[in-house]
Amino acid sequence: MTTLSRRDILQGAAAFSSIALLARPSIADTAFPVLRTTPATAQLAPAGYPATPVWAYATEATATVPGPEIRVTAGDRIQRRLVNDLPQATAVHWHGIRLENGMDGAAPLTQAPVPPGETFDYDFVAHDPGTYWYHSHNRSTEQVARGLAGPLIVEDREPWLGEPGAASRELVLMLDDWLLDGEAAIIEDRWDDLHAAAHGGRMGNTATVNGTAYPGLPVQPGERLRLRIINMATDRIMPLRLPDLSPRLIALDGHPVAPRDMETLVLGPAQRADVVIDIPADSSATRLLIDPGNGEWIELARFEAEGDALPGQASDVRPLPAWGTLAALDLENAQREPLLMEGGAMRGMIETRYQGETLGFRELTARGMVWALNGTANNLDAPMFRATVGQTVLMEMTNRSAFPHAIHLHGHHFEVLDRSGGLNRAGDIRDTVLIGADETVEIALVADNPGAWMLHCHMLSHQKSGMMGWFEVA
Repeated sequence: MTTLSRRDILQGAAAFSSIALLARPSIADTAFPVLRTTPATAQLAPAGYPATPVWAYATEATATVPGPEIRVTAGDRIQRRLVNDLPQATAVHWHGIRLENGMDGAAPLTQAPVPPGETFDYDFVAHDPGTYWYHSHNRSTEQVARGLAGPLIVEDREPWLGEPGAASRELVLMLDDWLLDGEAAIIEDRWDDLHAAAHGGRMGNTATVNGTAYPGLPVQPGERLRLRIINMATDRIMPLRLPDLSPRLIALDGHPVAPRDMETLVLGPAQRADVVIDIPADSSATRLLIDPGNGEWIELARFEAEGDALPGQASDVRPLPAWGTLAALDLENAQREPLLMEGGAMRGMIETRYQGETLGFRELTARGMVWALNGTANNLDAPMFRATVGQTVLMEMTNRSAFPHAIHLHGHHFEVLDRSGGLNRAGDIRDTVLIGADETVEIALVADNPGAWMLHCHMLSHQKSGMMGWFEVA
């Protein structure tokens, strides 16, 4: 079996708030649409506060927070030229998309980060319909927290909207939290806050939906809506409720589920959910609520009903079309791989491996490491495991820490098995799984996408401080 080293891989890799940008000569030597990263400002805090300096994705003319929506149909190519106008190198990861390895944007594993003033062309097929997103994957603890994320929507090949029992239209809701000071500026001196990293991560104090605090979302009485909800926060787990809206879950992480009633939806960082709601015909306003962590439900956004009431929908919700593209699991002949999560506050680590050395707790913290996967911290020198193409891999993920973790596998979707813990449901297909403190969760996937794929916690503070590795499919 050919084994790829980190060096081989690097050598082989060649809102609603709009902000006007300074003029820059257009790039005429490519037909790819431009996706630019640039400093900008956005009105994140409520009215009366100053605009916030952010880093944003932009087309040639306009920057937005979140970034511009990219929408295609399953089977279409996505082509974008990244133009980096930031003072830091960056890269774009297309989260949840099963694509070829060299286009994954997982710097520094699958490509070198793009330096300031340079460009990189992304060109891949979006095979699977669903709700996805794109975000920075270099210095992501800082760059995502500054605003570098946007929605990526892949529509079904066959129609769903407007069909009997389906929704009549949809809303994409990107949920975020921001750590702002009294002047609504992003707090700059907390990127390396090891105390926060050893706990739940860098939490914000200002919540936004599509880049706006406490927005009012216009709806029509009696209409049925599909909400595509994306948790783009760097670290915050979001428990959500939609009271008086008869919410039914129809997809998780882009993959359809049989429609089911839901009272509380818990989304870890990077997780997505598609939810159908029915706006009451006799109500002027209903709400999206969030529990910020104290058990009290507060308003995150308001659905403001206006106009004449539409005829009511049937109670049953039309399922989304099945993917039909995931290979069948072979659990009897599965390759078993453990994933052990250790570290953090209240448990700590006596010692672990980092950059080829076994270090004690004080030495690790001096290097900014407080978490480990399988006894190593931020190991990019060798894969955590290797699998041949087509092999079923069963992973037993054990969280021995006092905090939950959102584990994301690049390039693949996986099935949550019977040992699903309290935050999952067996049989669901995910690309990011939330594992509670002291829980064990089993997942299984068919390793059918060749390449070197990252595996990490999507609490980005945890990722930066130790919870990152990779696996090889060859």
